Amino acid sequence: MQEFLQVVSALNDETRVLFLAFIKRNGRVCVCDVENSFGMIQSRVSRHLKILKDAGFLVVERQGRWAYFQLGELDPFREEMVKKIASLEMELPKLVHGCKV
Repeated sequence: MQEFLQVVSALNDETRVLFLAFIKRNGRVCVCDVENSFGMIQSRVSRHLKILKDAGFLVVERQGRWAYFQLGELDPFREEMVKKIASLEMELPKLVHGCKV
């Protein structure tokens, strides 16, 4: 029951739904790519991505200073949620790479 509530809670935010659709469309993205594409500050982006990771949607890979997120191996329930989100009519920003050395 607790896991179900965590998954549903993670999806109860428009920004996180948009982030999932964005990552589904673009694949592996860096936090800075999400920041630049959505025009949001790093702390807010990281908070939303952490919630999605903790809910079992995303995996993170760190490379030096950068954190890259992508969809993880999803169970049938999470997979169905991602499919439903991808089928929604919504405008997503273009991917803007933004990592600076």
